[in-house]
Amino acid sequence: MGLRRAPRVQLSALCRRAPLSTAPAAREQPAAGPGAEPGRGPAETARPPVPAVDFGNTQEAYRSRRSWELVRSLLVLRLCASPALLARHEQLLHLARRLLGQRLFNTLMKMTFYGQFVAGEDQESIRPLIQHNRAFGVGSILDYGVEEDLTPEEAERTEMESCSSALERDGHGVSKREKQFQAHRAFGDRRDGVTSARTYFYASEAKCDSHMETFLHCIEASGGASEDGFSAIKLTALGRPQFLLQFSDVLTKWRRFFHHVAAEQGKAGLAAVDTKLEVAALQESVVKMGIASRAEIEDWFTAETLGVSGTLDLLDWCSLIDSRTELSRHLVVPNMQTGRLEPLLSRFTEEEERQMTRMLQRMDVLAKKASQAGVRLMVDAEQTYFQPAISRLTLEMQRRFNVERPLIFNTFQCYLRDAYDNVTLDVELARREGWCFRAKLVRGAYMTQERARALEVGYEDPINPTYEATSIVYHRCLDYVLEELKHNARAAVMVASHNEDTVRFTLRRMEELGLHPADRQVYFGQLLGMCDQISFPLGQAGFPVYKYVPYGPVMEVLPYLSRRALENSGVMKGAQRERQLLWQELKRRLCTGSLFHQPA
Repeated sequence: MGLRRAPRVQLSALCRRAPLSTAPAAREQPAAGPGAEPGRGPAETARPPVPAVDFGNTQEAYRSRRSWELVRSLLVLRLCASPALLARHEQLLHLARRLLGQRLFNTLMKMTFYGQFVAGEDQESIRPLIQHNRAFGVGSILDYGVEEDLTPEEAERTEMESCSSALERDGHGVSKREKQFQAHRAFGDRRDGVTSARTYFYASEAKCDSHMETFLHCIEASGGASEDGFSAIKLTALGRPQFLLQFSDVLTKWRRFFHHVAAEQGKAGLAAVDTKLEVAALQESVVKMGIASRAEIEDWFTAETLGVSGTLDLLDWCSLIDSRTELSRHLVVPNMQTGRLEPLLSRFTEEEERQMTRMLQRMDVLAKKASQAGVRLMVDAEQTYFQPAISRLTLEMQRRFNVERPLIFNTFQCYLRDAYDNVTLDVELARREGWCFRAKLVRGAYMTQERARALEVGYEDPINPTYEATSIVYHRCLDYVLEELKHNARAAVMVASHNEDTVRFTLRRMEELGLHPADRQVYFGQLLGMCDQISFPLGQAGFPVYKYVPYGPVMEVLPYLSRRALENSGVMKGAQRERQLLWQELKRRLCTGSLFHQPA
């Protein structure tokens, strides 16, 4: 037994200062009892057997689609696989708009790319699609897909201004952050090399308030369209990214120092969740490096907080950053090369501290709104230089809102080398503190950009070396979480994958572990307009499955559509199975006289 949870300065406490909304407190709903386990109890005997899922049965896979929709899918996916066309797609779109005029151009887009990947323009127009998919067993994760159409130069300038402190911009302060957590002009336009993810750039606090209002409308739309929906949010839309960079640097250095001491104690190479330091030796290291005096260390490791084993793990260590620091103070940690203390955060100006607090408040407003609407929040993952802070802030919201009715899902990117450690540590923390672990597992959307940035700026590539290595990590993380679900009825995971092998692996492990789809612990997710041959067979077999559903006006989602086309080029060039199945179903309908099939 290591440290029990030390008293914390709650990040979420900042959210409760001067709230932006007078909305009532989060609605509580009964949760499964603490001793409940999936597949157990009185309902067990009444459960139907888990049906087999056939991803090759085109009649069932496309039962919800009319023939002209299959033709559109074939056309769009085929165009997405053409490198020559995609290389000039922006020029072609511009030319088409000039020749056709705005009205006809919008109609053309709705008949092709927009209609394939986007649900509609507003809350009302998306409702029929959401309800139609729901009737065939497929839910929705709503995502307002609008982006500001900045030039690369505008994006670069905005990013450089918003990712540095006032002192740094004025030339009066030198950033002590590591290179990974500093803004770099060559990568100021964060849209470069990114395929499927929306990108937000900080303009002002008023713009962040506008983004928050957009997310609130999205939550309302999700709650109004279905009873079990999700809504996706991005934290870079809610505040100044400087705060995320600085806090990520704090968290990374604090964690790295733990592993440095672990190596000194001969414990290098262990999984993070299994690494335990001898407290007596740690105290000597802390004093020797001048981090704190012996008297201060005694305050850290008191009889009240220290367990009988005399060891401390990474979760205990990270809890100290809550109990002994405040974000707005001049934090220091040791430089392992020099043995000297170095500042982590530049001092915030009063305005920067207000901006930080407002970001946390916006998160709080969204979580409360989602709770009232009965909608779950999916916090999207972002670039690695923001992600430690995003994950930590999401965890703080989970501590508050996942106690009774699970509300917040964190996202784990399995193409990261440290993905397994991140997943296992969060599972263990949820066990200790008694809140519901909820996660979405993805491969990741920033690989090209992350690799180029690491190489150019000069830090270790955070990405797994190959797609196969990422698949191994994904399955390892997934297997760990599924094992947890077997013993914890309150935990859940979303398997967000277009890879049929990954889905089959999940179904096989669910069967081996006795996880029934009726428990609603394992969700599946795919993008709207892709992989219907996976989504709909799962939904019709009773598995919880969701489409990631973007919406917004045609012209304002064109940046999103451009990246979706580019993403599909990479997917569809390597795998033609979806197109083959679409052709197969069209031929079947033609031969059987059911070309005018009406979904029912």
